[in-house]
Amino acid sequence: MRKVNIKRKTTETDIKLSLNLDGKGNYKIKTTIPFMDHMLSLFSKHSLIDLEIQATGDTKIDNHHLVEDLGIVLGEAIKKALGKKTGISRYGNFLLPMDEALSYVAIDLSGRPYISFDVKFGKSVDFDYSLIEEFFRAVSSSCGINIHIKNHTGKNNHHIAESIFKGFAKALQQAVKVNKKIKGIPSTKKKL
Repeated sequence: MRKVNIKRKTTETDIKLSLNLDGKGNYKIKTTIPFMDHMLSLFSKHSLIDLEIQATGDTKIDNHHLVEDLGIVLGEAIKKALGKKTGISRYGNFLLPMDEALSYVAIDLSGRPYISFDVKFGKSVDFDYSLIEEFFRAVSSSCGINIHIKNHTGKNNHHIAESIFKGFAKALQQAVKVNKKIKGIPSTKKKL
């Protein structure tokens, strides 16, 4: 089983995360940021990755540190759970509609971090939607994932964000899947 437990404690955040890549989409998320609880629950459910997160942070200042550190820890957990990446499919992509929003997410578990984030959010008072890019940048950097995220249509910030998190979930579900036809590492370099 590809399971991991990660703890990260800084002067700004305290995060405990458990992840099972071969799960059923069970989740228990408590980050003190209700919007992130919702997005990470959607991610778990639609990726079929079991995920438990207990997190607190200096949200009295703003949500930036906690959202970014959640991305760091999730990326670290995925990387650790993948191990040597033997037999994985490596690539995943998904075009996901959420009401009027439509987003495309493509990933490569190449070991080389890169993010292209082509998403425009409208102004909001309930959540700083610019933090979504920071979250995925942190996931990319700490895991070594090449992530391309493009929103094609959408007016509602919540729907756009949901289409991105669900699209990432489905793309990651494809990429981490073990394919019995793949022998060793899925690269001519023999290393990811």
